[in-house]
Amino acid sequence: MEAEKLVTLAIHTPQKAKILEAVLEKEHITVYTSPVGNDELTEMKGIRIRIREADLPRALSVVESRHLFSYDEEETYRVDDGRPRILIPVDFSDYSIKACRIAFNMARDLNAKVKILHVYFNPYYPTALPIADAFAYQGKEEKEFQNIINKVKNDIQKLCNIIDEKIASGEFPSVNYSYVLREGLPEEEIVGFAKEYKPAVIIMGTRGKDQKDADLIGSVTAEVIEMTKIPIVTVPQDAHFTDLKEIKHVSFLTNFSERDLMSFSQLTTLLAPYDVPYTIVHINEKKSGTWTEIKLEGIKAYFSKQYPTLKIDYQLINTNDMLKSLDEYVQEDHVDMLALTTSKRNVFARMFSPSIPRKMLFHSDTPMFVLRG
Repeated sequence: MEAEKLVTLAIHTPQKAKILEAVLEKEHITVYTSPVGNDELTEMKGIRIRIREADLPRALSVVESRHLFSYDEEETYRVDDGRPRILIPVDFSDYSIKACRIAFNMARDLNAKVKILHVYFNPYYPTALPIADAFAYQGKEEKEFQNIINKVKNDIQKLCNIIDEKIASGEFPSVNYSYVLREGLPEEEIVGFAKEYKPAVIIMGTRGKDQKDADLIGSVTAEVIEMTKIPIVTVPQDAHFTDLKEIKHVSFLTNFSERDLMSFSQLTTLLAPYDVPYTIVHINEKKSGTWTEIKLEGIKAYFSKQYPTLKIDYQLINTNDMLKSLDEYVQEDHVDMLALTTSKRNVFARMFSPSIPRKMLFHSDTPMFVLRG
């Protein structure tokens, strides 16, 4: 009989390895341990913990659900169990909690795991003062920086406590989650971490249309939308639902481009667990109505053949004021979520010619599903 394949679950210090071994053995998961770096030339660097490959999904579930040792040891568990991932950047606001709730519900339906990301800013960089003066300030800066770190760790722990309480009460589903802290500019760190983590979707809370116009260029969510290829769900604080199961109407904006077809395919895959009707909407700001209707008929033929089981309607809006007409349409047709495609643009284009997702982010309280075709 062929021996069962063993896989490495983690590498820990001897003390932590013993704790993890006890927890897994209690769940009837056999553990095999061996020292790492323990030979005549090197001192022991840790204990390798291996388990049977068949036990891997259950072991990861135990590890993540119990938050062993700390939430943020992102390098400890490197094994990919193949499940989709959802990333939630948070700033500890009320709308971050709302985004978490929607993300946890979506993770339940997609059998995904969740990573909560908080990015903090450190103003205490090495000073440009002369060396003698720099030493005088160094102690103060280190103390202030440590205060920042302590506050951030305290805030993320409070958030995790809130989530754990909501899971215990049944308000949040019980899904595997962990967190990570990063230092830097939020939009850059979110995009950078997303490249590493490779989530299926990013879910971000926003203040909605009550944001000040001055936030237009500086909004983290708006910048992340422009900078990443990963689908993003924006959740305004006044969004009326907390679970995608509550969505009754998704409108997909199209300009009949090929990338819109790819985006719609991606959208239907991510929303596959939900029996949601779609409306394909084109906003026509030009006078070439006949040609637009011909392209719309082509879209209808394509979608009816490609998605025979989906409930799809079509809408053509002729207007001179895109935002006003889109807002009226959303209200009159009771649209729960707008889905649309965006493309990568340089910083000058983003500043002087805001994209439709950026405009809608500050104009409407309707959640958006933004995709990169």
